[in-house]
Amino acid sequence: MDKIRVVGGKALHGRVEVSGAKNAALPAMAATLLTAETIRLENIPYVKDILTTRTLLESMGVAASVSEDGAGEFKADAPTSLEAPYELVKTMRASVLVLGPLLARFKKARVSLPGGCAIGARPINLHLQGLEKMGAKCEVTHGYVDATAEALRGAYIQMDTVTVTGTENLMMAAVLAEGVTVLDNAACEPEVENLADMLRAMGAEIEGDGTRTIRIRGVKRLKGCRHKVIPDRIEAGTFAIAAAITQGDVEIANCNPKHLTSVLTQLNLVGAEISLGENGFRVRGHAAVSSKNVTTFPYPAFPTDMQAQYMALMTQGDGTAIITETIFENRFMHAQELRRMGADIVVEGRQAVVRGGKPLTGAKVQASDLRASASLVLAGLAAQGETVIDRVYHLDRGYCRIEAKMAGLGAEIERIH
Repeated sequence: MDKIRVVGGKALHGRVEVSGAKNAALPAMAATLLTAETIRLENIPYVKDILTTRTLLESMGVAASVSEDGAGEFKADAPTSLEAPYELVKTMRASVLVLGPLLARFKKARVSLPGGCAIGARPINLHLQGLEKMGAKCEVTHGYVDATAEALRGAYIQMDTVTVTGTENLMMAAVLAEGVTVLDNAACEPEVENLADMLRAMGAEIEGDGTRTIRIRGVKRLKGCRHKVIPDRIEAGTFAIAAAITQGDVEIANCNPKHLTSVLTQLNLVGAEISLGENGFRVRGHAAVSSKNVTTFPYPAFPTDMQAQYMALMTQGDGTAIITETIFENRFMHAQELRRMGADIVVEGRQAVVRGGKPLTGAKVQASDLRASASLVLAGLAAQGETVIDRVYHLDRGYCRIEAKMAGLGAEIERIH
């Protein structure tokens, strides 16, 4: 099992290019099931979750290829299976995104209940309730969702809570449904907008993406297209904190700063210097890090996927910061590992109280989930001595060659096989 070794104390300098967004590429790959024609995707990150999804599509009989340069080609002209088995779904929650496309095009789907990071329950009940309003019959037995529909019909769907994958799943189901579907209290993340752009390129009629109300008029069939996946805003934010926590000076290229407004605003509040460009930004860190509270909320507020990385930064603060997690109930597992490195963190329910000013020291730690592993890398960059991070397969699910990119900025970091 691979590990990451980091020796801290070096400021990061230079330029780094952000990879494509995993959380935009995964729904795009699922959407290739909506047509028999060829779909070509660009800027796909070559990470574990992408390769798992490719294998999942291949198991259904889809011709699927993904290359390390970010190009992918998919053709679902004659699927041989409409099932997403547990063996492929258990490690990745996004696998549930094949449910909507399969049901829309083939009127039938069998999808294992998803797994993924152990950060909270993340039920898919909102997905199923929405599909049932559109005329589907969904039964959960033996760990699988069995869904059928004589025909999907447009419906008004009010979602109790904001769900990104739920919005994407229902949007993909609605593009081939009869009539108009309205998704109220929809997610408005950039990844949802990117999926809507792809579906429109395939011939779908969608408006309102990027707002809380999305309106979809179903069409008879969809065509092939070429689509570019947006840059990964969470990877960009992770490098921004790497610059701040090491008092470095890093240009983060190939990304949209508008997708990171809440994160960059928060970094500016804690003392980092931010310079915005058209296709990237620059972060200069300073020795004085102000401790500032933050609360996670759905986009455009501070993202839950940046909470762990921000906690690492707050260990270097000049006072006390309270971090409140409103999205997932079990997303502070990294706090225990940061404490092994000398951090003063007390978790109280959905809040973590971080008292800064205590130097971190290198230690052997282990990752519990994708973003927790990133926070441990960041802590290792700031710590005195050597940090060895175990279970980095979590890191590989969503970050493309992060150790090579960090090394290119001057970090003393390597992968141990």
